[in-house]
Amino acid sequence: MLIVDGHLDLAYNALRGRDVLRPARQQTADAEGLPSVGLPDLRAGGVGLVCATVFCAPDSSKERGYRTPEEAHATAMEQLSWYQQQVGDGQIRIAKNRGQLPHGVNFSVLPDGPCGPDARGRVDAIILLEGADPVRSPDDVPAFFEAGVRIVGLAWKRTRYAGGTGAPGPLTPEGVRLVRELDRLGIIHDTSHLAEEAFFHLLDLAPERIIASHSNCRSIVPTDRQLSDEMIRAVAERGGVIGINLYDRFLIPPAEYGKRRATLDDVVRHARHMCDVLGSPNHVGLGTDMDGGLGREQIPVEIETSADLPRVGDALCAAGFDDAAARGILGLNWLRFFAAALPE
Repeated sequence: MLIVDGHLDLAYNALRGRDVLRPARQQTADAEGLPSVGLPDLRAGGVGLVCATVFCAPDSSKERGYRTPEEAHATAMEQLSWYQQQVGDGQIRIAKNRGQLPHGVNFSVLPDGPCGPDARGRVDAIILLEGADPVRSPDDVPAFFEAGVRIVGLAWKRTRYAGGTGAPGPLTPEGVRLVRELDRLGIIHDTSHLAEEAFFHLLDLAPERIIASHSNCRSIVPTDRQLSDEMIRAVAERGGVIGINLYDRFLIPPAEYGKRRATLDDVVRHARHMCDVLGSPNHVGLGTDMDGGLGREQIPVEIETSADLPRVGDALCAAGFDDAAARGILGLNWLRFFAAALPE
């Protein structure tokens, strides 16, 4: 069973000290807790494709980050260089077009072939720019495209381009210009961190190639970081996929948060709600973000590392999802989307 993880911060973690080339259980705890992701864990779990981010943290009281577009750009280039180093070392293979996607078993769009990492143990990755401040101007977009970036989220919190999590507002005039250049090159839009006004502004401008790489249901966890039912439908109506985030704060209802650990039942609850809203499981996937500035203690108790992700499929089947729906959510829905959305 091929698994696709729609959101992992591999380079960000590697460059701040987590040794993602080793199994997570061999890594040491840091200020955020015990790591849960290493490339060997992805291989062991049959994770054949990830959306690997370039994430540049803005300056804050908690973390020294970028203060200018030039600083953001320099950090992004460092992370892209790290990915290229892993390509050279045979750890990762960057998928830039449809023909470079892994092949799923009994998958109607792509030829049948092996699932999981390729025969050499490499994990396929699509590069996702999370927060567009590293793009100094639309003139930078072709260079990011050449470096392998195929997905861009305009915001994390507020950026020069759009309102984001905790920062309401639409796209800015700079954001509108950037969207036009992203669309010219066929780059996919990630809506996960957009403020709601910016979300619908983007969809008015760019109604195709839309995803939410790591978002959950606002009806269960009512914050602006999650998607309303209307937003869930809007992504699906445009053929996109929504990746369920495994961070406990985004899984557990507020009245229960802090009183218990998250479980796979919480993951199933978000998946079921999305399927009920849409009438189909075909636009639901995983976007675990399980290394996104958090530790093992903040993901479902049944999941220690990415090697345990097949347990999500077990939980879905135990909850009444049929085999086809479980396979779709674990990976094939993402593959169908990327087979249509990536360049030929």
